[in-house]
This record gives sequence, C-alpha cells and structure tokens, in this order.
Amino acid sequence: MTSPLKLAQTVDEFQIAEFFQESVGQWISERRYYTLPEGETKEMESLISIRFLEPGCDQLQNLGQIHDLPDSVSLICGAEVTWDSTNVLKDKKESQGSTLFGVLGNILYRDRGFATSKPVTAKYYFPNPKTLCLRTEYNGSVFEEELKLIGSKYRTRQTIISRAGEQLMIGQYLEKRIEA
Repeated sequence: MTSPLKLAQTVDEFQIAEFFQESVGQWISERRYYTLPEGETKEMESLISIRFLEPGCDQLQNLGQIHDLPDSVSLICGAEVTWDSTNVLKDKKESQGSTLFGVLGNILYRDRGFATSKPVTAKYYFPNPKTLCLRTEYNGSVFEEELKLIGSKYRTRQTIISRAGEQLMIGQYLEKRIEA
C-alpha cells in the first residue's frame, strides 16, 4: 500500500513534469522589477528557451551530484532554461546564461539561484494544475515565485524577494511563446 505522503509526492511530480513539458519552447519575456521602498523600476526583455529533461539524462545526473544526492536517488525530470536579456530602458545587453532544474518529491533542485551561482533548492506546490509556486531561501533572502500558464501562448510570473521579513523587490513578467 502506498502511503499518503508518497502519493502526494507522486501527484506533485506528475504535475511538475507536465508543467515543464507545457513550457517547452522559445519565449519572449517582458519584465519589470520594482525596487522597494524607493520604487526604482528596471525593464528587461529576454529571449528564453526551455527544454524538457528526461529522467536519467546527463544534466539531471550532474545536478544530483552537485547537490550531493546519493547515486541510488534519481531526479525524476527537469528543465534547462537559457536566456539572453536586454535592459530596455538603457538599450543594453544585461545578461545571458542558463540554469538547470530537477525534481524529486516536492523539492526543485537548481544548479544556481537568482542571486547566487551556487546550487539551491526550492519547495514547490500547485494551487491548480496551471500555476506553479516556488519558495527558495538562501543567504538570508526569501524568493517567492508564481508561474502561471495561460493557454498555450502565454505565461505570467511574479517574484517577490524579501530579507528579514521586509520585501525588497517585486518582479512581474509577461512571457509570450514564439516557438514551441
């Protein structure tokens, strides 16, 4: 008999695998960051590519290793995300790079965080099948994210960054699929 906890993890893992698969493709991401409390605004546009990672692939095995997971434990799926970003207000290339995501239970393993190049983990849950919520904590900061699929052509994202209980930044994103 399967325990209720294991059953819940299986449902979460199934949902996140489906969410990643539905996110595969190229997206244009228009986003705005609000620095609090001053209200300074930064506008960015990025070309984002998302690729689904199958169980057992080299990227997921490497991700498990950098998180010191035992060899007997395998991440069940993942995604590779690459980006190329431009600061819209300054018309200047801002950043480019990639990150890996892997899943086991209700934990999302990443090879890097938003504000660190070190590996991080996030707890995730689904309030509904099309909305993924993440909570990541490191270096005294908390990153709360919501990603919502809207049909097959749009995604919205919101990130709230806090430190010591005080909100420091809000990022809001509209992502438009340009290629599946």
